[in-house]
Amino acid sequence: MSLIDQLKEQMKHAMRAKEKVRLGTIRMALAAIKQIEVDTRESLTDDQAIAVLTKMVKQRKDSIAQYEAANRPELAQAEAEEVQVIETFLPKPLTDEEIATIIDATIEQVGAASMADMGKVMGALKTKVQGRADMSAIGALIREKLK
Repeated sequence: MSLIDQLKEQMKHAMRAKEKVRLGTIRMALAAIKQIEVDTRESLTDDQAIAVLTKMVKQRKDSIAQYEAANRPELAQAEAEEVQVIETFLPKPLTDEEIATIIDATIEQVGAASMADMGKVMGALKTKVQGRADMSAIGALIREKLK
């Protein structure tokens, strides 16, 4: 079953169970995916849908930080609940050891030797870790290894 089908199925379950937060969050995710499909005029693959969900999580985490800085804990809590719902549809996050192994293998694979090759490494890594790790943290790890 594709990720989009899973989202639609879970939307039905949320409707039946009257879970307002879960239902609203899933509808937002489906709307974001549908908007991209309309804009590009093609159906999204699971990897592309995961990228959309990952972006949604990142946006909500940024919002949480801003709400906490503005002393608005109720809004931060609402965003945190949405993050929890979205994360149930994302793949299991990679451990630090798995990330280090993947980075080492990718650096070897592309033959990276200096910081000039960082773009090649990031490009090759993106498809491997999409939705399973924070790309900014991975970028920092790659910088360390390519010094």
